[in-house]
Amino acid sequence: MPTLYYVIIFLIVLIFASLRVVKQYERSVIFFLGKFTGIRGPGLIILIPIFERMAKVMLRTVTMNIPSQKIITKDNVSIDIAAVAYYHIVDPEKAVIGVENVYEAVNQISQTTVRNVVGQFMLDQLLSQTGEINNQIKNVIDAHTEPWGAQVTAVEIKDIVLPDNMQRAMAKEAEAERERRAKIVAAQGEFQAAVKLGEAADIIMSHPIALQLRTLQTLAEISTEKNSTIIFPAQFMNNIREVLDTINADAISMTKNPPKIIK
Repeated sequence: MPTLYYVIIFLIVLIFASLRVVKQYERSVIFFLGKFTGIRGPGLIILIPIFERMAKVMLRTVTMNIPSQKIITKDNVSIDIAAVAYYHIVDPEKAVIGVENVYEAVNQISQTTVRNVVGQFMLDQLLSQTGEINNQIKNVIDAHTEPWGAQVTAVEIKDIVLPDNMQRAMAKEAEAERERRAKIVAAQGEFQAAVKLGEAADIIMSHPIALQLRTLQTLAEISTEKNSTIIFPAQFMNNIREVLDTINADAISMTKNPPKIIK
């Protein structure tokens, strides 16, 4: 009886030792005497004690920080770049058999790829074409991790640190660009004003009386400012002289040829 009792206890312990719980986001890669036999889970699984071993693989998306590293761009500018990559395991068998540590392998290949890809671009391209560069880095990393059963879903450059002298140079360039745009806008305004003045001159030329009206309006505006000195435009004085000459000519004509009175 004592022997049977111990046997029963041993079997119960053996059964409990052979039970494993695999979570929904995990898969178990099973090895029987060191040979791969299949993938189990999720849920409750049974392993043959001593003969079977399992390796758990997580299927959830992993957020991996790519640490900041110094990179020299194509135009020989030294910068520090940090990025982040998102990937998940799609083939647990390859993730366990194909590589020793899939997470460390993806991290190392990501750092190398970021350095190699960014080094192919100039600084201006890096700052203006970040989306395209991110996509290119993702494709290169994904091609390397495919034999390991991992799929890269996204890679994002999250920080670019420029040298101080480069920041000052870019600030000067931006300031010069803003000044250039301001001068262009001012020149365009002067051009449009000149066009409108030319059109106004054409209208005044076709209607001489309009100039006199404009002159009188200007004098009225000056008088409202309580100025003690009024400057008459030369054109206005010429108009007055012409009027006086006309009056004098009419007076002389009346003297030489007085009007006849008819009785």
